[in-house]
Amino acid sequence: MAGTNPPSSSVRAPGAMVAAADQLATQAGMAALAAGGNAVDAAIATNAAIAVTGPHLCGMGGDLFALVHDGERVHALNASGRAGSGASAALLRAEGHREMPFRHDIRTVTVPGCVDGWCALHERFGRLPLDRVLAPAIGLAEQGFPASMLLVGSLATVDERAREALHELASQAHRPGDRVRRPAVGAALRAIASNGRDGFYLGDFGQGLLGLGSGWYSPDDLAEPGPDWVTPLSWPAFGHVLHTIPPNSQGYLTLGAAGLADRLDLPGDTDDPRWAHLLIEAAKAAGRDRPDVLHDGADGGALLEAISARLHEIDPARASTLRPGQHQGDTTYLCTVDGDRMGVSLIQSNASGFGSWVVEPTTGINLHNRGLGFSLTPGHPAELAPGKRPPHTLSPALATRPDGTLRSVFGTMGGDAQPQILLQLAARMFHHGQSPAVAVNAGRWILDGPVTGFDTWTGAGGPHVLLEGHVPPGWQGHLVDLGHEVRTSPAWSSDFGHAHAIVVGDDGMLSGAADPRTRVGSVAGM
Repeated sequence: MAGTNPPSSSVRAPGAMVAAADQLATQAGMAALAAGGNAVDAAIATNAAIAVTGPHLCGMGGDLFALVHDGERVHALNASGRAGSGASAALLRAEGHREMPFRHDIRTVTVPGCVDGWCALHERFGRLPLDRVLAPAIGLAEQGFPASMLLVGSLATVDERAREALHELASQAHRPGDRVRRPAVGAALRAIASNGRDGFYLGDFGQGLLGLGSGWYSPDDLAEPGPDWVTPLSWPAFGHVLHTIPPNSQGYLTLGAAGLADRLDLPGDTDDPRWAHLLIEAAKAAGRDRPDVLHDGADGGALLEAISARLHEIDPARASTLRPGQHQGDTTYLCTVDGDRMGVSLIQSNASGFGSWVVEPTTGINLHNRGLGFSLTPGHPAELAPGKRPPHTLSPALATRPDGTLRSVFGTMGGDAQPQILLQLAARMFHHGQSPAVAVNAGRWILDGPVTGFDTWTGAGGPHVLLEGHVPPGWQGHLVDLGHEVRTSPAWSSDFGHAHAIVVGDDGMLSGAADPRTRVGSVAGM
């Protein structure tokens, strides 16, 4: 798609809407709405479907966060997994590890929270029976789905050991459009439909995880539901109130940077390179101490207050020399709004690509590597320990009007860059009044680390600015003149996230957009 110009018009609808990174998943969500389900039913159906068709992005072996606006107020669900009872930072250090293992190591896998998240959402807000919600995903798993170009491309990047573990996928997805069947995943979904979370965590998947862990997990780790309903983190910016998940999520960076940017003299034209410079500097000021302060027990409100005091660090005429001191993450984001204006902002992930490249053998479900967020430094607040959640890049967003009514659900994949992409979307949609499609399609900048999308704030020398190929032509030279280290990337690159947004207009009409960078994403309304 490099060099092309995707359509810039938003999809509009009076009733309900779903946006996701796979059109088959969008259809599953719309089917739930058409059957009388609400936005939560649609979100679960959408996520379950893409867990089947997009295992390179997400799945039942990953984690989940969700924001729900029930028509009156915002609710936040943290369904990120905890380290097993046998987790030991000292053991890893004794083996010579200075950082958490990245691939081929079960010890970077916290207890996956996705299915617990579905069940918690459904128990509190669902309208349809769970078996009906999961039916489209079961059909895709058992009857087969066409392999996307991204799935085929992702399989080409794994090593031989991972291809062997992922043999079910690798043996079928040779070319885009090849039919892929995942019957064991279908059986796992049927177990959830029949027996809820216990059908998964106490069934074949759970038994397989215990076997792979060899003491890293205990049966009690899987028997106890893991999700927590938490108080959402909220902050005013751009004439709205922005909401996200509190730590262990990095969502506070979106809110903090937006709060700073709202106090700057942003140019009225988003093509002006000063617009990019000021947002970049707001993101740097917000995120510079992320590795030191983000952990499971961090106080999100205090972190926002600290960021709010950093306005003086932003020079409108010069790039900061801050040297903070995380490979692009593969995740999926989706959003739904129903006829009652319940809205769901849901993000679900394996962390990086197929995650740890470890697969539970009975179900064929690949396991995330979210434990990479833990520290192995003795005494660090994010040091690996039993029952602890790692710092998380996942950060869904939701905006309300000052009166508390739903304005938008929006989010993106993108590793460390998620808050930076969301900052640009929020500024475009709420400060400048751009439509979802114009905001989503616009060329982006991100702060990029030297090696992976998880080393933005820890890489030697600090982050550089990566510009997408279709940013305004004046950005690059001006940013260099201001002292930014700038690199470029092709247009419409997944390095810049897969963002989706649905906006509720003042007249109640919905408008939405799915990111063209997904290649197979879609937004649909009714």
